[in-house]
Amino acid sequence: MLKSKKNETKSPAGITNSNSIEVKDLKKHFIGKNRFNDVKAVDGISFNVKKGETFGLLGPNGAGKTTIINILAGLLKPTEGTAKVGGYGLMKNLNEVKELISVCPQEAAMYPFLTGRENIEFFANMHLMSKEDINERAKKLLDLLGLFEASRRKTKEYSGGMKRQLNLIIALINEPNILFLDEPTVGMDPRVRRKTWEFISSLDNQDRTIILTTHYIEEAEALCDRVAIIDFGKLVGLGSPKELMEKHDSKNLEDVFLKITGRKILEGI
Repeated sequence: MLKSKKNETKSPAGITNSNSIEVKDLKKHFIGKNRFNDVKAVDGISFNVKKGETFGLLGPNGAGKTTIINILAGLLKPTEGTAKVGGYGLMKNLNEVKELISVCPQEAAMYPFLTGRENIEFFANMHLMSKEDINERAKKLLDLLGLFEASRRKTKEYSGGMKRQLNLIIALINEPNILFLDEPTVGMDPRVRRKTWEFISSLDNQDRTIILTTHYIEEAEALCDRVAIIDFGKLVGLGSPKELMEKHDSKNLEDVFLKITGRKILEGI
């Protein structure tokens, strides 16, 4: 594994117990034109995420992972169930929740005719950050991901992997307490993906809670303290990668998923 696990973490503002996120019987149903088109994207899921933990939502595309992230970020209202983020009830205290979180979406969110640096400054200004803080944090993050020189170029010239990395910097520029990463390394070549894993792993030392979605087995094993395995909107496994492999007598999480569901995780793509 890339990261060293922690036993203790500091308490970010607004978090009053040992959990950063508490989810209970969460459901999200999308109603189609007739009952045969109804979709149970999230179907009665419950889990907690500890403060300072890197927690993975692992499953094939279409399993409901992004829907869970969108609900926890306040972008979707659940059909049923409750959730607390940073100690705050999601529906009652959405403004307080938004002060604590940042989201790195699955699709690159940036302006193609601005440079990388200009994109960072634009989104940082939305957080009312000072010019000094923007300069300091931007330089640090760009250096860590090797994008300092590229940040002078317009992002329309970036590769898919570079856009994903810039997305990650934008999500981190305001130093959020809770960070949602939705498929953070999709579209990256193996070398850039590995470098990005090392960068995400280093964030663990900053007492930040990270929730990431992925369908990459190696990514979940390398980065996550615990993993929730999601399939067809249901939670089918929960624990550390080691615990899940031991429980199901498996050599990796791919084998765990196969034993639980009867199919390989990539078959859902």
